Amino acid sequence: MMFKTRLTEILGIEYPIIQGGMAWVASPKLAAAVSNAGGLGLLAGSGAPRDVIEAEIKEIRKLTDKPFGLNIMLHSPYAKDLAELVVEYDVPIVTTGAGDPRPYIKMWKDNGAVVIPVIPSARIAKRMEECGCDAVVAEGCEAGGHIGEMNTMVLIPSVAEAISIPLIAAGGIANGRTLAAAFMLGAEAVQCGTIFVASEECESHINFKNAIVEAQDNCTVAIGRTYKDPVRGIKNELNLKLQALEMAAAPFEEYEKLAAGSLRRASKEGDVVTGSVMAGQSSALVKDIRPVKAIIEGLFEEAKAVVNEKAKLFNQ
Repeated sequence: MMFKTRLTEILGIEYPIIQGGMAWVASPKLAAAVSNAGGLGLLAGSGAPRDVIEAEIKEIRKLTDKPFGLNIMLHSPYAKDLAELVVEYDVPIVTTGAGDPRPYIKMWKDNGAVVIPVIPSARIAKRMEECGCDAVVAEGCEAGGHIGEMNTMVLIPSVAEAISIPLIAAGGIANGRTLAAAFMLGAEAVQCGTIFVASEECESHINFKNAIVEAQDNCTVAIGRTYKDPVRGIKNELNLKLQALEMAAAPFEEYEKLAAGSLRRASKEGDVVTGSVMAGQSSALVKDIRPVKAIIEGLFEEAKAVVNEKAKLFNQ
């Protein structure tokens, strides 16, 4: 089954799907599995220092000969080091978040890398196009982890109308219906995170995966907007305490202290009560833990069936 778009050509992949660069989750094993299955796997730069990511780049090249990428969070104190690693190790694709990638774009492009920033609005998407980026990821607030304000249904068509470079949709995509909808809204590829956490190749703790599989459609909450750092995750004791601090207008330092290290506790240690189970609203659509290859192929098979069925409605 072939799914050709401008993104599959630019990235050298079979399926127009990217695995999100999730901190403490997007390991070489998971990223390689996604790339080997025909998508694009990403390593998570997050807040990791140079030596950690350098080792992960070396490791993923042992696991796959397919294209892969590195996600760099630009507010990290190690962002400059990781930006230089992209060039030093000829990383083929770089995605960015939480900051302005413009200081590094020329360096990456001169080395042949494909540059794809994550953006929250059509205005910023246009700016990134003008700076020479190859594509953008527009992420709706349905996504897990750090989010913007706009929802996917409005954000994707707004960005699609504003730019001419390819658009990747993210936020709330975890089955054939949502995948098909993303393409109808103007995307040429999708980025998924939550559904790949619930994969056999993901090395996150089984408690973390099960929390996603067991989630219902009202099980996530976005907190931290007061501090201009909204984060979505599955409701638990930690989120309720953080929400209470936010409602009481507690100092950010108190809020930050309670949240510190919580994602690692959930994803690596399995503490889904006082840890941060960052996951999107699409958790409600994830029903089981499957191999990455089955996830990707299933998404596109379902999407094709949905599109064919709905086409009958418009062809009457």
